[in-house]
Amino acid sequence: MRVVIVGGGKVGRRLVEDFNNEGEDVILIEKKSDICERIQETFDVMCICGSGADIETLYEADIKKSDLFIAVTDNDELNALCSVMAKRLGAERCVARVRKREYFKQLDFMRNALGINLIVNPEFTTAGEISRILRFPAAIHAETFAKGRIELIAFNVSEDSALCGKAIHEIYRKYKIKVLICAVQRGGEVYIPNGDFVIESGDTLSITASHSDLSHFMREIGVMQKKVKTVMIIGGGRISFYLAKLLLESGMRVKIIEHNMDKCLSLSEHLPKADIVYGDGTDWRVLEEEGIDRVDSVVALTGIDEENMIISMYAKSRNVDKVIIKINRESFAGLMNKSSSSSIVTPKNITANLIIRYARAMKSAQDTEMRTLYRIVNNRAEAVEFIINKESALTEKPLSQIPMKKNVLIAAVLRNNKMFIPDGGCTLAAGDTIMIVTAERIATLSDILE
Repeated sequence: MRVVIVGGGKVGRRLVEDFNNEGEDVILIEKKSDICERIQETFDVMCICGSGADIETLYEADIKKSDLFIAVTDNDELNALCSVMAKRLGAERCVARVRKREYFKQLDFMRNALGINLIVNPEFTTAGEISRILRFPAAIHAETFAKGRIELIAFNVSEDSALCGKAIHEIYRKYKIKVLICAVQRGGEVYIPNGDFVIESGDTLSITASHSDLSHFMREIGVMQKKVKTVMIIGGGRISFYLAKLLLESGMRVKIIEHNMDKCLSLSEHLPKADIVYGDGTDWRVLEEEGIDRVDSVVALTGIDEENMIISMYAKSRNVDKVIIKINRESFAGLMNKSSSSSIVTPKNITANLIIRYARAMKSAQDTEMRTLYRIVNNRAEAVEFIINKESALTEKPLSQIPMKKNVLIAAVLRNNKMFIPDGGCTLAAGDTIMIVTAERIATLSDILE
């Protein structure tokens, strides 16, 4: 696949790395020569120093031969203009990042009128991920598949956990709940476990099931925290706005602390049901005065990683049940993952993963359709949702008789709107929606076969 990316910022660089790792033919267009030089020194890609809205630059990138054009500069209007020009010059598919709140209600119109195939709003997507985590307070990450019928969460195993020292087959036998432990992170290693795998303290487990079975299992093992009803958000940016809307719609009480008066006034106008506080959310006295001891969750969404990390530590010291923080730097995210029980969201990774999912779906074979792709356990494994469109080698035999690669697991099947965990005697059928967890990169279902 030939991929042209405009913009070498945080998201652009991440996309260059991801597509390069997947073996795609990548061309980066970036105005700043120093960024071009650094990226070209690091990755095996072609860099063109110029503007994505310059027709000569697009011709230099041989845009008519591109399979996917992605505009992720920090300017929404430029991204839209680049995409329209690329489409008119022959690019097969175009993706644009559009972040401004005033464009949010017009995304469908922009997509249809401008011919842009996918418009990505990183802040709204990040807010959606945070809201899913808050549905399962014990989880550090949460995803949904098959239009919400299948859930996948990740949580840490504590020293006093009922799961410690038990093999997975023992856990299934004891609790008799239809869940599947589909991935385990232990230190720097990731395992797609079999029934003999023994759970240890400090492991991070990724578990999939229906919402009701997952809730039942979490209660049974004693890690289901109380439902989140009150949320304190530190920082009043775009993510905070979208998140507050989602949480208010679900019936939660929301308080936003923001130190910029203009932002406070705007939030008060657009979020009349939320409590908007003008103050410094990094000041422990402000947090104490605003009732940090009485909220179920604190979400740190300032624009500075270090501030979010400090807020997280203070919230944990005040025994806040659920703490979620936004971190942009990979090194800081890795540090917090090792040393904290807080949930961490990284908008650039969420945005890049969404675009990679779209690109992978473009390559999917006709007999299977990729619907959803999430990177889990710190991007070390993937959970991929496919629809089986027609009979194939995967539908002819029971799963136990199908030779599949190592580190590949069929975690869940949705058939006739009913979800079940498959066993070796299960036979797949056309029309099934299946979820696969794998440590490999797959674009089609045939990729899981030996």
